[in-house]
Amino acid sequence: MLLHVNTTFAVLLAVFLGLAAAVVAVARLTSARHTLFAGARATVQLVAVSFLIGWVVRALPLLLCFLLLMYAVAVRTAGRRVVPAPGRSWPWAALPIGAGVLPVVVTLLLTGVLPPRGIALVPIAGILIGGALTATVLAGRRALDELATRHGEVEAGLALGLTDREARMEVARPAAADALLPGMDQTRTVGLVTLPGAFVGMLLGGASPLEAGAVQLFVLVALLLVQAVATALTLELVVLGRLSRPDGPVPGAAGT
Repeated sequence: MLLHVNTTFAVLLAVFLGLAAAVVAVARLTSARHTLFAGARATVQLVAVSFLIGWVVRALPLLLCFLLLMYAVAVRTAGRRVVPAPGRSWPWAALPIGAGVLPVVVTLLLTGVLPPRGIALVPIAGILIGGALTATVLAGRRALDELATRHGEVEAGLALGLTDREARMEVARPAAADALLPGMDQTRTVGLVTLPGAFVGMLLGGASPLEAGAVQLFVLVALLLVQAVATALTLELVVLGRLSRPDGPVPGAAGT
């Protein structure tokens, strides 16, 4: 076991969460209540999922329902993060997440690289969905923020003869590309700075270091593909106005 789960573990967990909330509050980064709520919610969810996974992996219908639940939660989380105000555009987050994850998972299953068993499918799908979620949120928020603050440059591009899509793309693309940085840095520094979860999990499961390294490498490369697709589609949705904030500029309205 990687960590000893006992009373000391629980106390340290509570202390670390309290310290995180205190630092956030003192530095005025966000509300301490949000940090405490995130930690409490994670505790409840992980306890529930720990019991649930052992049940759902035994039946294919339950497994598919669980995977759909993971996807639905990711879509709602990404959509609400990108478009925090009430609106109808947030469901578009389903497209970049699904388009990034589904082809990769299906390819892995059809080629036999990923066994069609819940105990293998759930963690791999979870990692890929989580990566697509992160890329969608970062790309969407950064692109929308950039379009809001540099709206004058969009108008200038229109005045120079660019189409609305071209003008918005010139402003939004560099910002959205920042969504790829966490995955790139993780891939570049793997084994030197961190040993990611898949590698550690394989070792704890009895695999050789070489086997664990091969699995981790495959996961990282698959994540690069998933996040690249999710970022590209999120950027396109923002530029076309499908993912937009109610108080943001409307595509085609610049210069009118």
